[in-house]
Amino acid sequence: MRINGHGHILPEPSQIPKFLKDKKLFWIDDDKKFMRQGDWSRPISSENFFIDEKIAWMDKHDIDHGVMLCLSQLYCNGWEKHDCADAIRFQNDFNASVQKDFPRKFTCGFVVQPRYIDHALKEIERCVNDLDLKLLCLPSHFLSSKNEWLSTAEEEVDPIFELANKYNLAIQIHPYDGDKMIALKNKYWRFHIVWMMAQCADTLHLFTLRNLPNKYPNLRTCFAHGGMLGIANYGRRIQGYDGRPDIFEQLEDPRKTLGHKNLFFDTLVHDSHTLDLLKKRVGASQLVMGLDDPFPLGEIEGVGTSYPGRVLDYAIEIGVISDEEGKDIWNKNVLTWLNMQEGDLIR
Repeated sequence: MRINGHGHILPEPSQIPKFLKDKKLFWIDDDKKFMRQGDWSRPISSENFFIDEKIAWMDKHDIDHGVMLCLSQLYCNGWEKHDCADAIRFQNDFNASVQKDFPRKFTCGFVVQPRYIDHALKEIERCVNDLDLKLLCLPSHFLSSKNEWLSTAEEEVDPIFELANKYNLAIQIHPYDGDKMIALKNKYWRFHIVWMMAQCADTLHLFTLRNLPNKYPNLRTCFAHGGMLGIANYGRRIQGYDGRPDIFEQLEDPRKTLGHKNLFFDTLVHDSHTLDLLKKRVGASQLVMGLDDPFPLGEIEGVGTSYPGRVLDYAIEIGVISDEEGKDIWNKNVLTWLNMQEGDLIR
């Protein structure tokens, strides 16, 4: 069984609540050509954003099961509490319906907004106990009530991790909203190509300094897009930790969580040399297949030489990943992260 650990799916335009469009919070054109928020829009560049087309695409590429994450556009950063609660409930209900209707094809995540801790904790309880969702999706950063951008690994978010630890949840940390955090013009697709990677690196930095992998031992956390800059920046983190101990008092040496059994990274790093570095740093057992389908920055056909699994295939071809490690990345490692057995996916 081949399992994709990082995919996305959109609701049909008619499934999106009217209030989201009326308030210009999020909607999809009736012809399914664009998704929109306020004055922002992005083309829906592939039909497999939607369920039937997604399943056909998976069958075409021998992908047996897909882990569908929440939409970054609905992390609700900076939203009023009631709008945030309504939008998150809609998204989580939609993902739960996909998992319920297609259990052999999809495992779905649910999202909460750390700014509203009281609501977030109630929503975790609802999603786990009522909707049977076991994968918590968190933004790498969120806009606090003090109008400050904080990493999800800050102590303000610990109540979420404590409850997730109680329920043995898998966690996926994914970046977004870099253009709202960084005072640069939104040009050259820089916030997707560069700053998303930096956002993941920032939260990985805090996540390990605060020793969260050991503080919450029942959690298994995966960083999107291979946590690329966080892995490449490992040496600089060590240099900083050793060179300025006054800054890192009561924080954990980053060496102690490198390759931790509960820290996972997806394979969406776009080239085999980076995948090789990732393997050397954290171990092949901590890598899960991530296609980020059907976005153009994912591994999809029609973009250059890309196709689902291209980077892993080439890494196997040049010998930096073994055949057995490649099979585990497509299967065993994803199941370990999710705390599932293969039989759970074919029930």
